[in-house]
Amino acid sequence: MPIVVEQLQSFTAQDRQDLAKIYHDAPAELFAPFVDAHALIEYGLSEKTLIGARFNDRLLGAAQLIRDDRQWRLTHLCVRKATRRRGVAERLVSEALKLADAAECQLRLQAFMSSPAACALATKLEVQLERLASTQIPNASA
Repeated sequence: MPIVVEQLQSFTAQDRQDLAKIYHDAPAELFAPFVDAHALIEYGLSEKTLIGARFNDRLLGAAQLIRDDRQWRLTHLCVRKATRRRGVAERLVSEALKLADAAECQLRLQAFMSSPAACALATKLEVQLERLASTQIPNASA
């Protein structure tokens, strides 16, 4: 069964638990400008900006997809620790890229400078990487 990427518009209690597990061991800098994983998840679900990678009805990865008129940004990308290095992040970015292309928009992946995995992923998928210093805060509302 393939990994399915979807916009999280309706969600279950299990989805909330899965999202908590996804962001459980993420570095604190990943949550900026949010206080913690809970605030990030609540914002993403309420604003319908979260996309998730699902396998066998369970979420394995998630990210915020911020859509503007011409440019979309993929932020807060994280994969559950137990399923890393299995193509989940690549699938999330690839699907976001397809959605942006279909909307005739450019996709940028935002990641902190301390993330070599994000750099490698952006290079592999030919997505523009917007590197953030630890003092920069991604603007979820822009």
